[in-house]
Amino acid sequence: MSQIRRFDHVGITVVDLDSATAFFVALGLEVEGRTFIEGEFLDTVIGIPDSRTEIVMLRPPDGGTKIELSSFVRPDHQPGSPAAMANELGLRNVCFEITDLPAAVDRLAADGYGLVGGVGQYENLWRMAYVRGPEGIVVSLAEQIG
Repeated sequence: MSQIRRFDHVGITVVDLDSATAFFVALGLEVEGRTFIEGEFLDTVIGIPDSRTEIVMLRPPDGGTKIELSSFVRPDHQPGSPAAMANELGLRNVCFEITDLPAAVDRLAADGYGLVGGVGQYENLWRMAYVRGPEGIVVSLAEQIG
């Protein structure tokens, strides 16, 4: 018997919290809250003493799995690989089902966010594209077409 009740959120650490928040809001997520967290709870959970982070919780319109954006005040950020490709180990993308893939890709391109590859179609069922957002975050956009 599983102890998992639901998939709650995905956490993403960023440097520019405002830019990352604006990117996800433009995709259609809603800001649920923004706050600073520090103290024994955070230090214990993440295993980094004397930590302080600012987080923004974003939720999709359907109330499903959330995105937690976190920007550390202390300690300083550690560099990641903003150009990571799909075959590099680690979390590589978050995926959203959307309604109009071409329009979403065009809107994101107008904001300076480009495709990682191209728009692919799986049989007559799905169209999908990877977009590289702020700080190298890869967002998969999927549109059911059949």
